[in-house]
Amino acid sequence: MSGEFAHQSVLLEESLEALNIRADGTYLDATFGRGGHSRAILNKLNSKGRLYAIDRDPQAIATGRQLEQQDPRFTLFHSPFSALESLTHNHGIQGQIDGILMDLGVSSPQLDDASRGFSFLRDGPLDMRMDTTRGVSAAEWLQHADEQDIAQVIKEFGEEKFGKRIAHAIVNSRDEHPLTTTHQLAALIDEAVPVKDKYKHPATRAFQGIRIYINSELDEVRDGLKGALAALCSGGRLAVISFHSLEDRMVKRFMREQSRGTQFPAGLPVTDSQIDAGKAMKLIGKAIKPSQQEIDVNPRSRSSVLRIAEKL
Repeated sequence: MSGEFAHQSVLLEESLEALNIRADGTYLDATFGRGGHSRAILNKLNSKGRLYAIDRDPQAIATGRQLEQQDPRFTLFHSPFSALESLTHNHGIQGQIDGILMDLGVSSPQLDDASRGFSFLRDGPLDMRMDTTRGVSAAEWLQHADEQDIAQVIKEFGEEKFGKRIAHAIVNSRDEHPLTTTHQLAALIDEAVPVKDKYKHPATRAFQGIRIYINSELDEVRDGLKGALAALCSGGRLAVISFHSLEDRMVKRFMREQSRGTQFPAGLPVTDSQIDAGKAMKLIGKAIKPSQQEIDVNPRSRSSVLRIAEKL
């Protein structure tokens, strides 16, 4: 099934440049997906180079296992990237990675496959789990969660101002009409939202919020960034592609904090070396966004942002 859905890697050339790849280096693709970025990295490595990859989606793992069999330089782990620190430690490569790429959020194949339940554009089971082997589905959670919790998730993670209205509508209807499909939920949200955005479907933000919650995506980002810092060698690059403001703010804040050095009270006489002693990373360039040409070819790349930092 995984081969049925086309996938275009976002900011591909920019990501490769950001990693500053050495042919004999060791790299990690923390979000394998369908392997577009991984294959491009492997093409730049010689026989001494190594690439590790992580993904929690069983369909992505099925695709990756084929590549693993074809290329001895490649090793794939079935895991959330929040476990990056423990994975690299357990396999004896912590502090030895020359570059790590993180392509956050949901992938195009996940969106395009109606059976995964990520998109309101295609009717399918209301699942939304990136790893379908564990956890509760969106349908199960919405059937039993408190109204206040649903409202908070939609408002906080979906940045949806009508979160309370949507949550109220879900709770009012679920006993008589349990929500089991994406179109059922999308229709309910459409009816609950009093003011429509002509540029977005009314369900866009709520679906995002529920998906982020079901997959603990922001917790994953926080732990993944921390693990990446531990895994990188001195001079190693961290390149992160984000697709919405919540992710991007976390990445921007993390990189900025790691590059600021030790903070002392105002007016305290300190040397530059004392401040620099607390720096773990340095920022590389400014945030990179896709070209208009890439957006024209792949409209889903429109909201993507690439940020780069280097470990000191």
